[in-house]
Amino acid sequence: MSMNPSRDPTTPEKGQPWQLTLYIMFAAQFLSMVGFAFVLPFLPFYIRELGVTTERLVPVWAGVMAGSASLVMAFFSPLWGWLADRHGRKIMVERAMFGGAIITFAMGLVSNVWQLLFLRLLSGATTGTISASIALVSTVVPKQRLGYALGLMQVAVFLGMTLGPWIGGIMADVIGYRFTFIMGGAILLLGGALVLFGTRERFNRPSKETLAKSDRIFSLLAYGGFPALLALFFFFHFTVHFVSPILPLFIETVYGPARGGVASTTGMLFAISGAAAALSAGGIGYLSDRIGYRRILLFHLLLTAVSMILHGAAQGILHLILLRVLYGLAAGGILPTMNALVGRLIPPNSYGKAYGLTSSMTALGMAAGPLFGGIMASFWGYRWPFVFVGVLMIAVTLPVVLSIRPRPR
Repeated sequence: MSMNPSRDPTTPEKGQPWQLTLYIMFAAQFLSMVGFAFVLPFLPFYIRELGVTTERLVPVWAGVMAGSASLVMAFFSPLWGWLADRHGRKIMVERAMFGGAIITFAMGLVSNVWQLLFLRLLSGATTGTISASIALVSTVVPKQRLGYALGLMQVAVFLGMTLGPWIGGIMADVIGYRFTFIMGGAILLLGGALVLFGTRERFNRPSKETLAKSDRIFSLLAYGGFPALLALFFFFHFTVHFVSPILPLFIETVYGPARGGVASTTGMLFAISGAAAALSAGGIGYLSDRIGYRRILLFHLLLTAVSMILHGAAQGILHLILLRVLYGLAAGGILPTMNALVGRLIPPNSYGKAYGLTSSMTALGMAAGPLFGGIMASFWGYRWPFVFVGVLMIAVTLPVVLSIRPRPR
C-alpha cells in the first residue's frame, strides 16, 4: 500500500518542468545582477564627476547614495510581497527588472548629484529583483529541493556580482561612467524580457478565507524563529554594506591614487569575491539540505566576521585578493541558508509576505550600513570600519542564530 504525501498547492503537478523555470530564473537573475553591479566600482568616482569635489564629502555622499535606495525599499518591499501573494510572483519580478532598467539608464543622463539621489530613491521604490525572484522560485520548486534551488539562485546573484563590477569597471575606464550606466540598463531590460517570455507560473489566487487569515503581514512574527531570522537579515546586511561605499576608496588608497585603472582594479576585486561566493553558494545550498541550516549559517557568519577584521590590516593588492577570496567563500553560504530557513518556517501561501519582510529588513540594513560607514570613514579613515563591523558581527551572530529553531513541516 503506497501513501501519497500531501502536496503544497503552489507546487506544480508531477511532470511540470519546474527545473526549466528555475534555470530561466537563474539566467534572468544573473543578468539583473550584472546590470545593477555595473556601477559598483565607480559610483564614488561618478559622484566626484557630478561636482562633489571636497574629498571628505565623497564617502558621505557615497554612503547616502548606497543607503537611500535601500531605505525606500524597506517600506515598499512588504507592499510588493503582499501584492505577490494576491496577484502572482512573476509580475513582481517583471516590475522589478523593467523598472530597474529604465532607472539605471536614466542615471547615465543626470547632470548633478541631486538628480542621481532622486533616481536612487525611485530605484528603491520600484526594484527588488532578488526577493521577487526568490518568492517565485520558492513556490515552484518542491520543498525537498528548496536548499538546492535557492543556493542556485544565490549563485546567479554572486556570478552577476562577479562579472558585473569587473566588466563595468573596465568599461568605465574605457568609455566613461555615463555609457556604462546605459549599458547596465540594457542588460536589465534583457533579463526582464527573459522572465516575461520564458517563465510560467501556475498561480491560483487564494480563497477569501485564506487571504483573510494571511493578510496581516506581521502575523508571520508568530512563527517561532522568524523574528530572530529577520533580525539576522538586518544585521548581516548592515555589517556587509557598512563598508560598501568606502571599499572603492579603500582600494584606491592601497592601490595608489596616482596610478591609472583604479575602476578596473576595483571591479576585479569585486569579481574575485563574487566568484568565490558563487562557488560557496552552490555547494552550501546542496549541503544545507542534508546536514542542517543552523550549523552552516553559524560557521559562515563567524568566518565572514574574521575576514572583515582582516581587511583592516591589508597592506597591498595581493593581501586584498586573498581576503576577497576568503570573504566570498564565507559570505556565499549565508543568504541561501537564511532564505531556505524562511521556506522551512513559513507556509507557502505567505511566501510573498515573508520574503517581502526579509527584503525590508535587508533594505534597512543596506540603508543604515552605508550611511554610518561613510560617516565613520570620513572621521576615522578607511580601515577602522572593517574592524568595527567584524566585531559587531561576532557579537550578534551567536545569540541570534541559536534562537532560530526551525521545525520540520
